Amino acid sequence: MNDLCADIGYKSINHIGEQLCGDHVDVVEQDENSTVIVLADGLGSGVKASILSTLTSKIISTMMAEGLTLEDCVETIAQTLPICSVRGVAYSTFTILHLVENREMELIQYDNPLVILLRDGKNYDYTKTEMNIGGKKIYKSVIKLCEDDIFVAMSDGCPHAGIGLAYNFGWKREDIIDFMETVCIAGYTAKTLSTILIDEVNKLYARRPGDDATACVVKVRKREPMNLLFGPPSNRDDCNRMMSLFFSKEGKHIVCGGTTSSIAAKYLGKTVKVNLTQLSGELPPTAEIEGVDLVTEGVITINKVVEYAKDAIGENRLYEKWSFGHDGACMICRLLFEEATDINFFVGRAVNPAHQNPDLPINFNIKMNLVEELSSCLKKMGKRIKVSYF
Repeated sequence: MNDLCADIGYKSINHIGEQLCGDHVDVVEQDENSTVIVLADGLGSGVKASILSTLTSKIISTMMAEGLTLEDCVETIAQTLPICSVRGVAYSTFTILHLVENREMELIQYDNPLVILLRDGKNYDYTKTEMNIGGKKIYKSVIKLCEDDIFVAMSDGCPHAGIGLAYNFGWKREDIIDFMETVCIAGYTAKTLSTILIDEVNKLYARRPGDDATACVVKVRKREPMNLLFGPPSNRDDCNRMMSLFFSKEGKHIVCGGTTSSIAAKYLGKTVKVNLTQLSGELPPTAEIEGVDLVTEGVITINKVVEYAKDAIGENRLYEKWSFGHDGACMICRLLFEEATDINFFVGRAVNPAHQNPDLPINFNIKMNLVEELSSCLKKMGKRIKVSYF
């Protein structure tokens, strides 16, 4: 049984003054263990480039996911892309990262900067076969995957960063490799790695990008189960059944909520010890129960986790906060976003009497909505989610 999976993340910045990005990334799941990722870079910038790159990535990802050949894809693009009235050509570069059964990576590269592969934290030179399809010089590689492999695909806006500013000839591939070798050892998610790379590109452009720049990172890792318990069951008689199912699951265990942690502690025959060093923060303090990996307050903490999750799948501006913060929400984020691949939610439907105060902005529906929103965000991060209600 292959227990490898892929964490996929990407981030772009637009050419200065443009509303639309001329680069586009498309991710299509073929099946549970196979995925097609296409990064396309349209000629120029702005609306025209955006149309070219979106069409290219959509056509290739959809056709390859359906099992058509690369030749068919390239031919279809040549016949489909609208020809630019100014330049007289229809042109978009592309990089295809095709994960096959999470066992091997098929790389197909046309005119984009070559994909960087970091293996054991160091640059790995993979073999490339040159092909000629429809007059286009295309490189193809098939690489057997290893745990912790990191693939970095990018548009030419990344190596062009800093031309005439920080560097005479842009940010060389070797320099980008050195930079990524330094940051990859910290255990960041693929999304955060792509964000860190693009933030650096933006700095080199003095925050006035002369081109669209996109980085797409694929991080190969082992499956890691995680379990989160949130709220007591609606029927008190279900407490033991809920706890027994929760603690029988492999992986780390997170317990959220005051009443919930009391029930968990009673089931384990242990006591709850509140962490008094965190009383000054904006969130309620965490606690400790022997046999539980993390114990936090419920609704307020999970609400903060949802806020971080929404940002993480979008602009990812808050990654430094949750990556290094010490409160309960940040600790949950690190476990769910960075460590976990398969997350089991055990959600109690009991109504908390403390939440029935009309002056409080918390009610039963809010709790259920938080679970749904968090599950939805985590699915978009590529996690497998299972929610059980009690």
